[in-house]
Amino acid sequence: MTRPADVAPGAEEERDAPSHGIRGLPAPAVAVIDGDGTVLAWADGARQLLGHRAEDVVGRPAARLLASRQEGEGGSCLPPRAHDPAWRERTGEHEHRPRAVVDVRHRDGRTLRVQLEVSALTGADGERCWLLAATDMPDGDARRKAGEPAVRALLDRSPLLVAVWDTRLRCVWLNQASRRTVGLPPDGRPELLREALRGFDLAAVEPVMRGVLASGEPVTGHEARWVSPGGGRGADREVVFSSTLIRLERADGTPLGLCTISTDVTQRWTRERMALLSRATRCVGTTLDVMTTAQELTDLAVPSLADYATVDLAESVPLGGEPLERMRPGDSGIPVFRRGGLASIHEGAPESAFARGEPVFVPPGSPFLYVLHHGESHLEPVMDTASGSWFAGDAKRARIIRETGMHSVMMVPLMARGTILGIAVFVRTENVAPFSRDDLLLAEELAVHAALSLDNARRYTRERAAALALQQSLLPGALSGGNAVELGWRYLPSDRHEGVGGDWLDAIHLPGGRIALVVGDVIGHGINAAATMGRLRTAVLTLAALDQPPAELLAHLDEVATHLTDEAARPGDPAPPIVGATCIYAVYDPATRVCSFARAGHPPPLLVSPDGQVTTPDTPAGTLIGMGLGSFESVEVEVPEGSLIVLFTDGLIETRNTDIDAGLDRLATALGRAPSELDDLCSQVITEMATTSKPEDDIALLVARTRVVGPTMNTPEPRSGT
Repeated sequence: MTRPADVAPGAEEERDAPSHGIRGLPAPAVAVIDGDGTVLAWADGARQLLGHRAEDVVGRPAARLLASRQEGEGGSCLPPRAHDPAWRERTGEHEHRPRAVVDVRHRDGRTLRVQLEVSALTGADGERCWLLAATDMPDGDARRKAGEPAVRALLDRSPLLVAVWDTRLRCVWLNQASRRTVGLPPDGRPELLREALRGFDLAAVEPVMRGVLASGEPVTGHEARWVSPGGGRGADREVVFSSTLIRLERADGTPLGLCTISTDVTQRWTRERMALLSRATRCVGTTLDVMTTAQELTDLAVPSLADYATVDLAESVPLGGEPLERMRPGDSGIPVFRRGGLASIHEGAPESAFARGEPVFVPPGSPFLYVLHHGESHLEPVMDTASGSWFAGDAKRARIIRETGMHSVMMVPLMARGTILGIAVFVRTENVAPFSRDDLLLAEELAVHAALSLDNARRYTRERAAALALQQSLLPGALSGGNAVELGWRYLPSDRHEGVGGDWLDAIHLPGGRIALVVGDVIGHGINAAATMGRLRTAVLTLAALDQPPAELLAHLDEVATHLTDEAARPGDPAPPIVGATCIYAVYDPATRVCSFARAGHPPPLLVSPDGQVTTPDTPAGTLIGMGLGSFESVEVEVPEGSLIVLFTDGLIETRNTDIDAGLDRLATALGRAPSELDDLCSQVITEMATTSKPEDDIALLVARTRVVGPTMNTPEPRSGT
């Protein structure tokens, strides 16, 4: 491709070269020369302005670029030689030259008029160098004709905050935007770091500056919050700046200083923080499992906020296993937590000394214990790993910190309803920026949401454990069919947020060798449902002693449940009200092979013939127990020997995605190919019918294989099959 005639040599390279400005703004046109006037550094902005590449300029006299002398005071636009005694005596250690208008040669031969500002730099070896900041100017005649003053330097009129620092982090130059931000007059120049960075969190900024100065690796996107210093209208103004930090150095790599370029990203920063908090409401606390909730918090924090995060749960959140207070101290201290969540940007989380579920040992006097006992956060922008720090008593942690490069840490208590549930720890390794106060505020907001979710999960776990214990104590430990039937059964509690349900089953021996088969389901979940189930089961056992037909027994059970509900509704009565239940009561007589059924709003029974045919007896549904309606009807069915009587609760056949009729069809299919052993049959049916590993509702299944015996004169008292 040929170059157009109106494009000067080097213009294409200049046009295609990348720009290192921020958000499309031009890069600063700066250069560094030594005391002899030799160019030591040539920034990309200088190449864009004058067309000269760094390799064509560095190491050569800067005077070759001049087309004229300085206009105005001060003589030459370039600083005098460093060995000039008069200069040293006049300038002292820090020199800031007045602005000068200079004619310089462009690479294509043109002469450009630029405004030049000179500031002194002190290199790492103590040698004096000079920073030159230049900007293009319009034609002088046109400028004078318009009556305008000299155009301010590009860096001064830029909205970016630009500053130059020497190797001791003393400020040698600030543009006007920087001066305005820190409250300095237009010609003011601070020397101390804390004065130049007034309003910034030094603990979060200074380590990054020193790191770039030491390593030479530039840092981009370092965010820091600035709070307006002093009083007045701007006293409460807060701005978040994103900064680029670049080391200034000679051609041989010797550092000369540091250049920082910052831009206001408050709106973007606020949006990102709000987005993270919004994600927390959706992604943390999705279940009522404490371990899952803890892991969700660490997954959210990495890498958005930290490179490594853990959630360690206190003894107030029981996770099983040996109590921590009974465990002996280890090499890393005393056992205080159990690790609930863990996430890292590194494969295998090499930063973690303890796996999920393991006890976490911490040394006495560590920040872990301070946060736990005082309920206050701990922020360590730069981790202190000196010999006198708390790491001295934990050699394992100290070694991991050194090997993984941990350099900044936050520890935040997880507190809900006045109880400390544990602590969340956030660490940075690859991200060179230390944690700031803003990061701590964000972490604390995330911790508040996570703590509430953890507390809900803890309460649910505690209540579920109590309900399961109560339910297991009320359910039969074993069932016996005697001579009448062979029994198999299964009970599977739900994993719903509301807790376990009130399903129950039983086998009661009746006079004449008969047996009553019972399956019921209390409406609702939790410990109240389990308690109600126990009361109804006891009532059925008592009523069975009257040896009444199934429909009559259910009518009396309905009266008892209604009476109990009325009693529970009295003020001050702590007993849970019975709000309704379903039940099926069947009596099988092995002498006549007749089974009588009655239902109270319960799913119908299924009969499986010896040849595998599955039928559903026509039994009226009836009304719920506890409604006080008492509308029930008994149905007698003759059952061949070796047939299966299958009773169950709706949790086996009904889900959110399927109705009862479809569930009954699936159950009939599963029973038609079931094995002969009842224990295996129950296991296979549960496996085929449970569409998920965690059932949505309790499942109770009772299967009886009928036997035939002669009439008996024994009339034992009704009793449970336990």
